[in-house]
Amino acid sequence: MRYYIKFCFFIFIAATVPTISIPFMLLRIRDWRNAIPTAWCLKLGMRLLGVQYHVRGKENLVQNSGSIVLINHQSSIDLTVLAELWLLKRKSIVISKKEVMYFGPFGIAIWLWGTIFINRQKSKEAYNVLNEAGDIVKDSKANLLIFPEGHRHSNSSLMPFKKGAFHTAITKQLPIQPIVVSKYYFLNAKQKIFNSGVSYITILPAISTENLTLDDLPMLMEKVYECMNTKFSETSEEVLNNHINTLKTKQ
Repeated sequence: MRYYIKFCFFIFIAATVPTISIPFMLLRIRDWRNAIPTAWCLKLGMRLLGVQYHVRGKENLVQNSGSIVLINHQSSIDLTVLAELWLLKRKSIVISKKEVMYFGPFGIAIWLWGTIFINRQKSKEAYNVLNEAGDIVKDSKANLLIFPEGHRHSNSSLMPFKKGAFHTAITKQLPIQPIVVSKYYFLNAKQKIFNSGVSYITILPAISTENLTLDDLPMLMEKVYECMNTKFSETSEEVLNNHINTLKTKQ
């Protein structure tokens, strides 16, 4: 029962705050700032649930240009990771699957704060949308937040990355900002576990795409995957060890 109570509380915040904010969002349609109230509420909500994010590598944030931000994908609560990053990076745009646009008031709200929707079933259409988003990011020096794995999972290593984000980064000559979130040991949907816990959000140094061509795409994908997967393993092990040590101390 505890799992359902906690998860329902998370869903309540994620759905209610954007919905009641819609009238105010209409004053600045498709503006990233519309997401700020929801981001703060989600951050507070996770603290009430006993979940803490420790952000590392803030000094690595891309400051003076647009960027393609890649984040590993584990759960629906990754929305709270986006909230943390939204408050850090500001001027951010999220890529989401098209189906989310039809989630009632929530879909309307995230459209109003500038979310860009792609149809993952139609590769050519998705590439075109990503390239258009790349132009917006480059012109406005914004940050495009993408889950390159495409699907959420709870594996011990990252899933293979999709090509779209890398295609856009090379085509538009935008730097890639890898961000790694350690494994959610406090969360297990199958076993209905939602405990208090800690997760590390590590902002890795940006990877330049300057002078790269699409011929370099496989090399770039491998380079980014390796650095993110290595950091995912390292920080996940660190979180687990800290958790075990905490339990031993309490005994």
